[in-house]
Amino acid sequence: MSHLQLSNGRRLHYEVSRPIEPGATALVFHHGTPGGGLIWDGLAAAAVRQGWPVVMSSRPGYATSDRDQGRSVADVAADVAELVDHLGIGRFVTAGWSGGGPHALACGTLLGPRCAAVATIAGVAPFGAEGLDWTEGMGPENVEEFELLIAGEPGLEAKMAQDLALLAEVRADQIADELGGLISAPDRACLDDGFDDFMAAWFRLAVSTGADGYWDDNVALLADWGFDLGAIEVPVSAWRADLDLMVPPSHGEWLAAHVPGSSGIAKEGEGHISLLLNYIDDIIAQLAGDAAAL
Repeated sequence: MSHLQLSNGRRLHYEVSRPIEPGATALVFHHGTPGGGLIWDGLAAAAVRQGWPVVMSSRPGYATSDRDQGRSVADVAADVAELVDHLGIGRFVTAGWSGGGPHALACGTLLGPRCAAVATIAGVAPFGAEGLDWTEGMGPENVEEFELLIAGEPGLEAKMAQDLALLAEVRADQIADELGGLISAPDRACLDDGFDDFMAAWFRLAVSTGADGYWDDNVALLADWGFDLGAIEVPVSAWRADLDLMVPPSHGEWLAAHVPGSSGIAKEGEGHISLLLNYIDDIIAQLAGDAAAL
C-alpha cells in the first residue's frame, strides 16, 4: 500500500498501475460506493492502450485513508490535486463509476483544464435535481437505505456499520447474494465470469478499517455537492445502462441533459457492473478522444 500525507495532515491511501514518468498523462479513477483504491486489471489494460497509467485513491474513511467527516463531493478535488502533484503527473483524465461519478465531475469542474476530460460510468446525478425521481428504478435495498438516510433515521449510521462489517470477510461466492436485488442478469453473468473475486477483494479493502467511508459517501451524495455542475468546461461523457438497478439510467439521462458539453451514451441489455466490464475499452477511448479535442 502507498500513502500520501496531505497538507491538512490526513493520510491518503493510493495505488498506481505502473511507474509514472514525470509529466506523464494519467487516468485518475474514482471507485464506487463502497470501494477502495484497488485497480482492476481490465481497467489498467484499457488505460495502457492509450499509454496511461491508472491512479486510484481510497476516499477518506475507506481502507487506510483517514476519515474526513463532513466532507463534500467537491473536497475530492483538493486530494486529487495533491496526489497528482506528488506523483509528477501533468495533465490527467478522470472517470468515476457509480458513486465515483460525482467525484470525477468535481475534478473536471474544479481542476480543469489540467483535468482534460471526464467520464461518468453509471454515475449518480445530484439528489433533488429538478425533473429526476432520484430513487425510482433502484433495487429495493438502495431504496430502503436512501429513504432512511433522507429521513434522518436515528441510529442508522451504527446499523449500516454493523451490516457492512460482513463485507470485511466477504468471499467471492457470496457477492451475488450480498448484492441481491441490486444486480440484474447481465451483472450476475459478469460475476459468474470471475469479477466476483475482484469485487470481494474491493469490498474487503473498502471496509477493512470500518464503514465511515461508506456513510460519509452517502451523506455527501445526498447533500449539496459543493460545486456548480454548470461551470464545467471540459468534455464529459455520461454512460448509462438500461438494466442498471443500482443507478438507474434516468441519472445518466439527467447528467447528459444538464452538464455543459456532455454526451450521453446509452447501452441496452447492460447492468451496473456489466456496463463497466463490457465497455471499459470504449469508455477509455472516448476519454482519449475528448482529451485530444480540448
